Amino acid sequence: MLGAIIGDIVGSRFEFHNHRSKSFELFTPGCNVTDDSIMTLAVAQAIMDTVAALGSRGVSSPAGPADATFVTWSDAELLLLSQNAVRAMQRIGRQYPDCGYGGHFAVWMFTDQPRPYHSFGNGAAMRISPVGFFARTEAEVKRLSQAVTAVTHDHPEGLKGSEATALAIFLARQGRSKDEIRQRIITEYYPLDFTIDQIRPTYHFNETCQETVPQAIEAFLESESFEDAIRTAISVGGDSDTLAAITGAMAEAYYGVPDAIRSQALTFLDEQLRAIFDRWDQR
Repeated sequence: MLGAIIGDIVGSRFEFHNHRSKSFELFTPGCNVTDDSIMTLAVAQAIMDTVAALGSRGVSSPAGPADATFVTWSDAELLLLSQNAVRAMQRIGRQYPDCGYGGHFAVWMFTDQPRPYHSFGNGAAMRISPVGFFARTEAEVKRLSQAVTAVTHDHPEGLKGSEATALAIFLARQGRSKDEIRQRIITEYYPLDFTIDQIRPTYHFNETCQETVPQAIEAFLESESFEDAIRTAISVGGDSDTLAAITGAMAEAYYGVPDAIRSQALTFLDEQLRAIFDRWDQR
């Protein structure tokens, strides 16, 4: 999920001041962690909490002690994951009240009885990368994606955006070619009937999944390296931090993250957020 965090940090200073070029300094004092990184880390925490709870109770059968991946997920286990997602997003998110949450999500985060609000916002996709990295089968990608997304974004377009992102990450992790990933996305999710150069002059700020996820996927598919993927995503404009976070997660799965970029990005995480990242990274 580090790729999502890097995309968020790099894109943070361009969200309302778009930079439609690939030429810029990646990290500056004007960069910061936003809700994209915080909610991505919260989803990772929810997955780890669920693995720990089910493992200790013996509810599921992990593949092995060092690889706590469940062979099947029962409805009860998926419900626990959803509950843990709500708890983690609220508990962690409330400690960072001014990091750029959308209006409806901010209300959800601070309510005592949170309910999904039929959203198709791109927040569904920007936080989903831990699922793409954790899942071991396509079926698992889809079930876990829905479990952590539907607690807020239960609109079909919101669910589709998160699933498409998680599946692209999963396929990239499996070593699938970009042509294969493109065809899966076109066949099952979005047409991808444009290039980044074609949309760059007119693309505008949009917080919906259907107008952010396809653009982020195309930025990844056209890229030549991890860094180029981030630069391409930023150059599109629009909701720069979220678009780059989605692209960055796929790029990490496909290319890996260069050590120098990794080291710089991690300096932007405070002690609590770094601790969550380190626990995830170690597993």
